[in-house]
Amino acid sequence: MTTRILPAVGDPDAARSVSTLLSQLPDAEPAQPVTDSTQLVDTLARLAAASLDELPEVVLVHERIGPVPALELVREVALRFPAVGVVLITADASPVLFSAAMDSGARGLVTLPLGYEELASRVQAAAQWSLGVRRHLGGGAERITGPGGTVVTVSGAKGGVGATVTAVHLALAARAAGRSVALVDMDLQSGDIASYLDVQFRRSVADLASIADISPRVLQDAVYVHETGLSLLLAPAEGERGEEVTDRAARQVVSALRGRHEVVVLDCGSRLDSANAAAIEMADTALLVTTPDVVAVRAAKRTVRMWERLQVRKAEETVTLVNRHHRSTEIQPPLVQKITGTRIAGVAVPANFKELAAVVDAGRLHELDAKSTVKQALWSLAGELGLVQAAGQPGKELARAGDRGSLGLRRRTGGR
Repeated sequence: MTTRILPAVGDPDAARSVSTLLSQLPDAEPAQPVTDSTQLVDTLARLAAASLDELPEVVLVHERIGPVPALELVREVALRFPAVGVVLITADASPVLFSAAMDSGARGLVTLPLGYEELASRVQAAAQWSLGVRRHLGGGAERITGPGGTVVTVSGAKGGVGATVTAVHLALAARAAGRSVALVDMDLQSGDIASYLDVQFRRSVADLASIADISPRVLQDAVYVHETGLSLLLAPAEGERGEEVTDRAARQVVSALRGRHEVVVLDCGSRLDSANAAAIEMADTALLVTTPDVVAVRAAKRTVRMWERLQVRKAEETVTLVNRHHRSTEIQPPLVQKITGTRIAGVAVPANFKELAAVVDAGRLHELDAKSTVKQALWSLAGELGLVQAAGQPGKELARAGDRGSLGLRRRTGGR
């Protein structure tokens, strides 16, 4: 039987060496190497969305892959695509690294410089394991058909532009469409989701930071189920505890939530740290919120450029939402698009804070009137981003929720 192999190797010389050896393996079908972690995950997600059978049996991860470190990438692939056997290529053959690789979900380890016999043995073992898992999944009720839920991050170009209100209503729109939704406050030092939704809960994302393997039971204990049906994972009440949440912890949290919810919305605030940078890098859609004024648009441009420098997100893979828009404003969405180089959302949220004032002050943002133009715009944005594509008839789901936000919903036309 043919074994499909997808190498993830950033260095061109190493990639050629790996491809040459793989081409000599019997019954092997090596794919063109992917050059970074983002490309690897995107490729696997695209294949998994088509069918479980489209996934390669074996993925080879080189130790110098980036921007995500190799072991973290192994863990992410193992969590999101459990029917794929992952083999780590490394120069370090120490027992410590071997143990760490196995803990991350690798099915084998090949040492550098590469040797034919060792590579063939590890690839064959990983392929056999993968085929066994697929046979098991094929006969079970919980057959894996894709990479997990859709992840959307919402970031503010600067403080006070409306990122949290946007994140909350995107989550509410998806929930009204009948989808299982997790809303995460990744603004770790000054998150306000608990205040907006009148929630008091002792657990937070910081409580998951030190856990090596987040089980469903552990995740359930940290999540607060709101009256709307949203699963809330809050920011810590003590802002200094936000430093406990590393990029590795953030990746684990996002992967765990993605595996149990159809939609995961993360409010990343306006401050970039390692945790929300990891979340933005993992997201299917990264939404950047700005207002149509010079200061905010300049901040949006700085944010986009910083994401590019840090290899977090490319400008063309970012969606910018213009909040508090008015037709008489000098800065209009097309100009924001030209300045930032991002894709502009088809919806602009109108400047009508009076609609929000009462529910914000009461901590009842979820009770915003269905006739609110702000709510209608944000729920239309949820449709544009593909968050309300419920099974069956999503329009009726939203209508039953008593919301005019279901009108004019559009499918996502771009983004990651």
